[in-house]
Amino acid sequence: MTTAEEYGTALEPVEVVDAELVDDAPGAGKVAVHDPVAAVLAALGTKAAEDLHDRRPRKTKNGYARDWELWQEFHVWLEVQTGTRLPDSAITVGTCVAFVTWLDEVKQAAPSSIERRVTGMAAEARRYGYAVPQAARTAATRALKPLKNDNTRQQRGRGKAAALSPADLRAMAEAPRERKPQPTARRRTVYRVPELARLRDQALSALKVAVAGRNQEMSKLDDPDIRVVDAGLMVRMPSVAGRPEREVPVTYGEHRSTCPVRCWQAYRAAKLAAGAVPGGPAFLPVDQWGHQGTRRLSPDGVGRVLARSAKYAGLTGRRSTGRSAVP
Repeated sequence: MTTAEEYGTALEPVEVVDAELVDDAPGAGKVAVHDPVAAVLAALGTKAAEDLHDRRPRKTKNGYARDWELWQEFHVWLEVQTGTRLPDSAITVGTCVAFVTWLDEVKQAAPSSIERRVTGMAAEARRYGYAVPQAARTAATRALKPLKNDNTRQQRGRGKAAALSPADLRAMAEAPRERKPQPTARRRTVYRVPELARLRDQALSALKVAVAGRNQEMSKLDDPDIRVVDAGLMVRMPSVAGRPEREVPVTYGEHRSTCPVRCWQAYRAAKLAAGAVPGGPAFLPVDQWGHQGTRRLSPDGVGRVLARSAKYAGLTGRRSTGRSAVP
């Protein structure tokens, strides 16, 4: 008797599929083993990134945060183009080169700004624990190189600031040395600008105008870059932000307080008398008590000198620049 005859039902036909048996993938089914060495190294790396971040100036941290926002904005744009959203951690040769191209073509950023954005993005990525391959950074640098040689691109983003007139520069140089405390300042006594700081500020402002120098250029100047010649000075401006170095002749000015030649000579003699090393940085920091530092004045420090001099000369309500007519 068959099964169908015994139970009154028939078996339904079943499709049989042939399949090849394969070995499990390596590690399949295994339980991950905790690696204490890797865990400690990862924790130390995260802690180091946070410590470095905390030690950065607020301005730098804010700038890096904005760079990371642009990196995320780039990924949104890339998703529209490709239909796929890549993770923020996808830092590769391809994404870094595409990021440079996006900043150049979509954002119309200057090459120096693009370079800064890539640096900030990489710094933030490390802080978040993402890997930043050296090959990716190198590729971004190579993609940026031809952009730096394009004069049109170099001019991007340079809005025209209010130029300093010779009268403005003279007002800055001859501003009173006694400065009253600001309404919000904790110090309530009148501050007298040290003579060394006054001479430095005069020389820096006058020379910056004479050579149409940028803050980075003025910061990198060393004493040997400023040579005294019969007609005045010959200043070798250093290469910064991809721009080649250049030599700029500087002539005597009409007024002693704004003459770049005489201001430089007076400041150089004073700083050497105060213990500056001959042949060292052209401009050095000076604290409120007149003590001279040994490390060069930073680009931000150069900007603060000009802004502070303009403020106490009453030149408020507009952004001043060192690029203007020669006094």
